[in-house]
Amino acid sequence: MRTVFAGLYDLDVAADASGVDAVVAAAVADPDGYVLKPQREGGGNNLYGAELRAALEKLAPSERAAYILMDRIRPPARDAVLVRDGKPLTGSCVAELGVYGAVLGDGAGALLHDVTKGHLLRQKFGDVDEGGVAAGFACLSSPALVGESAAAPFPDLGAVGDLLGSRTA
Repeated sequence: MRTVFAGLYDLDVAADASGVDAVVAAAVADPDGYVLKPQREGGGNNLYGAELRAALEKLAPSERAAYILMDRIRPPARDAVLVRDGKPLTGSCVAELGVYGAVLGDGAGALLHDVTKGHLLRQKFGDVDEGGVAAGFACLSSPALVGESAAAPFPDLGAVGDLLGSRTA
């Protein structure tokens, strides 16, 4: 399953100081391969590239714990029309599909409940780093499922990964 999802890295040194040091060193060496995200809701305030490197070099280990580090996702771009303030805007766009559900287990490995409850597809222009709809960086969209996988409510996770592109390792 980890091959489908982007890597998320806890930066709290209390849990694993040597592991945090290793992932921070990797991100400083390749800042375009990662996103540094504050652990808060609302979107925005993510750091990319040179800003990410500078923040990781400046922040004390205790300050880094307020962030998570994530592999940067590089979805394929497609020409699309986004509607903002009632006006169509055309350009090269990327999409992000979120599938939401619930899984409940008994703590001993037995699966008690597993259900998919919905999805959200957002699109943004390919040259925009941030992705929040409420923050004005992206627009809501609708998936157009085609081919054999369209008969199922949601394609399997491997197909979703193929549709949205690969993550940067």
